[in-house]
Amino acid sequence: MKKILLAYSGGLDTSYCLKKLVKKYDVYTITIDTGGFLESEKQKIKKQSISMGAKKHILINSKEKYYNRIIKYLIYGNVLKNNTYPLSVSAERIIHALEILKYAEKKDIKLIAHGCTGAGNDQVRFDSIFESLAPNIKIIAPIRDNNISRKDATKYLKQKGINIQRDISRYSINKGLWGTTIGGGETLTSNKPLPDKAFLNISLEEGSKKIIIGFKEGELFKLNGKKMDPIEIIEKVSFLSQNYGIGRGIHVGDTILGTKGRIGFEAGGPIIILKAHHLLEKHTLTKWQQFQKEQISNFYGMLIHEGQFLDPVIKDIEAFLKSSQSNVSGSIEITLYNKRFELNGIKSKNDLMSNSFGNYGESCGEWESSDVKGFVKIISNQNKIYHNVISKNKLKIK
Repeated sequence: MKKILLAYSGGLDTSYCLKKLVKKYDVYTITIDTGGFLESEKQKIKKQSISMGAKKHILINSKEKYYNRIIKYLIYGNVLKNNTYPLSVSAERIIHALEILKYAEKKDIKLIAHGCTGAGNDQVRFDSIFESLAPNIKIIAPIRDNNISRKDATKYLKQKGINIQRDISRYSINKGLWGTTIGGGETLTSNKPLPDKAFLNISLEEGSKKIIIGFKEGELFKLNGKKMDPIEIIEKVSFLSQNYGIGRGIHVGDTILGTKGRIGFEAGGPIIILKAHHLLEKHTLTKWQQFQKEQISNFYGMLIHEGQFLDPVIKDIEAFLKSSQSNVSGSIEITLYNKRFELNGIKSKNDLMSNSFGNYGESCGEWESSDVKGFVKIISNQNKIYHNVISKNKLKIK
C-alpha cells in the first residue's frame, strides 16, 4: 500500500481520519510539538496512534523554530487580532505545515492528510503552503472531503470500539506555546459564553502575585530578575496566568472564507507578555515609531491569520519590526489577580519620559510658556484658514 503522512493530534477529527485511512494506506502519523503538550500526553498520542493502526508515529519538537520564526515578531508587533486574540492557532499552523512538508520530502512521501473541515481557516493555511512549495504532493482531507460532522466522527469511532471523552467530542481544543483555543459548543452561537469547565483550570488562585518581565531589544530576557530562554518565560508566565484564570475570552472574527466565526481562547501568558511589551514601547519609542508600527503590525497579523506567511512582504515587515526594537529594553512589573492583571510600571535606561524635558501637566522643561503661545498659533493656522474661507463662501451662497 502507498505511504501517507497524517498530521495527528490525537483528537476526534484526526482519530477519525486515521481509522479511515488505515483501510487504504500505510499511515504514518506525525505530531509537531509547538508547545502545550505534557510528556504523558505525547506518549498517549503515540500509543493511541499505533493502537489504531498507524505504521509509525513521528514527534518533532518545533518550539524553538516556532518562537524564532513567528512568535518573536508577534511580540515585536504587539499583535492581537481585532485587539483581542493573540493568533494562537494561526501562527502555529504555519510551522506545522512547514515541518510536515519537510518530513514528507525527506522520506519521499507523496501523500499528506489532515483533519481540517471544509468550513474553517486551517485547511487554507495547510494547503496553501503545500501547494506553494510542493504542488506535486497530493492532499487528502477525509473530514472535509466527506463533509463529516463531529457527531458523525464520534459515532463512527464508537462503532469501531473507540470511545472519545464527552468534552473532547463537544469541543475542539488546541493547546500550544502561544495559547489554547476552544471551538465548538457555545462558540457556534452568537450569544452564549463558554462555561468554566471548557477551560484548562477550574480551581483558581485567590489573592495576588507580582511578577517582573524583562526585555532586551524587544525580546524576552528575564523573569523576576533571572535570565531565561524566551520559550521558558512564555511557559512560566502562561502557567501562572492559567492558575489565576487570566486571558480567557471569545474572539469574533472574519474567516478566510468570508464568514464570521467565534473561537474561545485561554492565552494569559501571551496577552500579559504582549501588553507588558507594549507598555515598555510607549516609554521607549517615539510617537511616529509607535504610529507606524501599529499599522504595519496589524497588517502582519492579518497576513499570518490568512496563511500568507510565504509572501515576500512578510520578510520586509519583519525587518522593520526588528529595527524598531533596538531601544526596547527594560523591565515591567505586573500584578496577577483572579481573572485579571495590572501593569504597574516600567524601568528602562531608555525611558523617554525624562523629567529634564518637562513634567506633563506640571512644569515646562526645554521651553518657556510664551513659546507655547507661538506654537499654538502656527499649529492652528491651517484650520484657521480653512474655516475662515469656508465660512465666507457659505455666506456668499446664501
